[in-house]
Amino acid sequence: MPAFVPRYATAFLQVVTAAKLDTAAIDSQLNDFLATWQGSVELRTFFGNPAIPAIQKVAILDKLNTKLKLQKQLRNLIAVLIDNDRIGHVVEVAASYRQLLQLQSGIKPAEISTARELSAKERAELVAEVSKLAGAKIDASFKLDPNMLGGAVVRIGSTVYDGSVRGRLERLKEVLTAG
Repeated sequence: MPAFVPRYATAFLQVVTAAKLDTAAIDSQLNDFLATWQGSVELRTFFGNPAIPAIQKVAILDKLNTKLKLQKQLRNLIAVLIDNDRIGHVVEVAASYRQLLQLQSGIKPAEISTARELSAKERAELVAEVSKLAGAKIDASFKLDPNMLGGAVVRIGSTVYDGSVRGRLERLKEVLTAG
């Protein structure tokens, strides 16, 4: 990730916070713009073309905004990215903004790996336990690991909680061979 990405994300978060904007509405509008951005090769090519002046690109953004109805602050972020020839990194800026917003809200991202698909009830129970363990709200993403025998492995930042059967067997092996 380029070094400027967190700066734009931080500045945008400060604007959203200072203006007391509805972060859910901003997130929804950001999703709308990103879906349009990622769904249109022509749009990305147009905005990425250095031969087209920024003023023309912003004019197209404003035409696009008549349909998307972005809040002024979000529209301005995108215009600033265009003006500074950084629009090609809008997806990274959005991801960085969302991470910063989660941190500010006290929400920690967690990656939970399991050996099998969990039901909605099992996921909710596991997220509740991980939230207690982390002492914070959790934004969990789940993934299947077919190499696991059973249990779960939870990653929160750089901390790993290994509750897998393989992990338990490894710890038992260490105890037995140490004595």
